[in-house]
Amino acid sequence: MVLSIITVSIIFSFLIWLGLRANEADWGKPWVNVIDGWLRLFLKYYHRYQHMPVELPEQGAALLAGNHVSGLDPLMLIAACQRPVRFMIAREEYERFGLRWLFRAGGCIPVERSGKPEKAFRAALAALHQGEVVGIFPEGGMHLSSHPPKRLKRGVAVLAELSQARVYPVKVSGTAAEGHVITAVIKRAHAQLQTFPPMDCALLGQPVCLEQLAALWRKGSQGE
Repeated sequence: MVLSIITVSIIFSFLIWLGLRANEADWGKPWVNVIDGWLRLFLKYYHRYQHMPVELPEQGAALLAGNHVSGLDPLMLIAACQRPVRFMIAREEYERFGLRWLFRAGGCIPVERSGKPEKAFRAALAALHQGEVVGIFPEGGMHLSSHPPKRLKRGVAVLAELSQARVYPVKVSGTAAEGHVITAVIKRAHAQLQTFPPMDCALLGQPVCLEQLAALWRKGSQGE
């Protein structure tokens, strides 16, 4: 019994050490930093994740905008950044059984898509004004790469204008289970993330900002 306890303690301590060693973003809580490290290791070795780091500013507000094909996407974006990212996610996903504690720890902002999204918008804007990084999927939901291009939601451009934060576009690909949340995390893939230069949407204006974002994702698809 004593030997079993010692063995479990050693394994647990080793796992914590691994997580802290692989951790790159400071989430403000040691146990969240451990999870951050585990996530990066999981993506690197299980999903064979290939990416270039997102060159976020060391401090100050930033908007991270990506296409959305599966539940693996936000994990891929987090693992490409050296700063914590607060994602805007659908309320139904935020309330998913067994995961709400994790979304809360990660500072996720739940969006009432069928109700009043204004509350989430104000929360995201407040986070940007406090110098945080906010992650957003302008397609407004999962959109398979095989489907025709989708009109982007204007929220990312409005947030950029009101906060004067730059938009950092990325494109995810290589997911093994597009259109799925949990299955995409479990099913092994050759996950990839492509980064693009930051955009000053406050200077470009909303229509141009959204069109350039959509064009980058189309270009990324053609180049794969």
